[in-house]
Amino acid sequence: MNVPVTLPFLRAAPDPAPHEARLSEMALTVLVGVTGVGKSTALTVLQSATTGMKVLPDRREITDAVMIWPRSGGPVSDREERFRLTAEYRAEHPGGMAHALGTVLADTRHWGQQPVFDGLRGLEEVQHAASHFPAWRFVALGAPDLVRVRRLLGRADAFDQVGGSTGQDLGRMLSELRGVQDVFTAAELEQLAALTHEGFTAADILAKVKIVVSERRNYDPRAAEQFLRTLPPERALVLDTVALDPAGVAARVVAWAGAQA
Repeated sequence: MNVPVTLPFLRAAPDPAPHEARLSEMALTVLVGVTGVGKSTALTVLQSATTGMKVLPDRREITDAVMIWPRSGGPVSDREERFRLTAEYRAEHPGGMAHALGTVLADTRHWGQQPVFDGLRGLEEVQHAASHFPAWRFVALGAPDLVRVRRLLGRADAFDQVGGSTGQDLGRMLSELRGVQDVFTAAELEQLAALTHEGFTAADILAKVKIVVSERRNYDPRAAEQFLRTLPPERALVLDTVALDPAGVAARVVAWAGAQA
């Protein structure tokens, strides 16, 4: 029997208790970025520092509890299937994850008044959050798609699973991926295929490239970043995770969030 996903000190309910507040009304710091840009690493540094910042359950956990489980009745690990289910949710609820997060009540005795969330993706989610939740602030983290693939190859995350098999001609299989030409140039695909010479398997390379391409079909990180640059500086911070290491990202976020508190 599958048990519904629950979230610690968070719940979906119409009326808050005296010790609760709607996340939609709290001064939430929201990280914005797709897989492999460095959000998780930066959050690890943030949580290890004495910042007092409380980090909410991440996007995966919110997605499981609010979007995936109610539709599937159980866990889903395949990324393509997860994208399909979350696309259904977005079709019914404009704003997608931003809408889902805004429906949740938080126990302020545990989360305080200014928690951090990882994270929103794409223009639709960010625009919805910025327009509907004026207390929220946004930190956009970005990295080139080639860098993202390399980071995914290096982290060996069991969550990053996409169904499919590989043959011998990795270059051909990469070029035949749906939508890959919208993300990578021919020269970049050659670089990706050449990663087998660095010890990565063809199957792993293909799986990670599928993740990056699939995300780009569903979320446009460049459009989200461009939109955030139009917001007042006290509401949005845009950082390059190639130019800044995780400690540098964390330091910038802490300094910026503290200045807005």
